[in-house]
Amino acid sequence: MKNQATPYLTFNGNAKEALNYYKEVFDGEIISMQTFGEADYPTPPEAENRIIHAQFKKDALSFMVSDTFPNQPVEIGNHISLVLEMESEERIQNVYDALQDESEIFMELQDTFWGAKYAKVRDKFGVIWDLNYTKK
Repeated sequence: MKNQATPYLTFNGNAKEALNYYKEVFDGEIISMQTFGEADYPTPPEAENRIIHAQFKKDALSFMVSDTFPNQPVEIGNHISLVLEMESEERIQNVYDALQDESEIFMELQDTFWGAKYAKVRDKFGVIWDLNYTKK
C-alpha cells in the first residue's frame, strides 16, 4: 500500500456548500457527512448545523472537510494547494471550465514546458487547485 496524504479542508460554516460545489465540479460523491449536532460532542447551539466531519471521493481524489466552531475563524490563504493529476484533456478542460466561473485564475489552462496541460486557480472558497494532465 502506498502512503498517501489526504487533504483536510476547514471552513467558516460553509463546509456543506463547499462539498456540494466540489461534488458538481469533480462529479464525485459525499461519502459521509455529520454535523456537530449529530455527533456525541459538546456543542453550542449555534454550531449544531455545522459540519464536524465529512468525506468526499471521486476515483483517486479524496479529501475530508469540517467547519470550525463559531468565533474560531479560518484564515484563508495560500498555505495549501491541491495538485490533481487528471486522466484526460477532456477531463481537465471540464474541471477548469467548472472552476473558472467564480475563481481567481493564477495560470490559465495551457500547454507547459514539462509536457502537460496545466492550470492554477483559487476557487470561491479560497482553495487553490493545481490542475495537471501529463500528455502521453
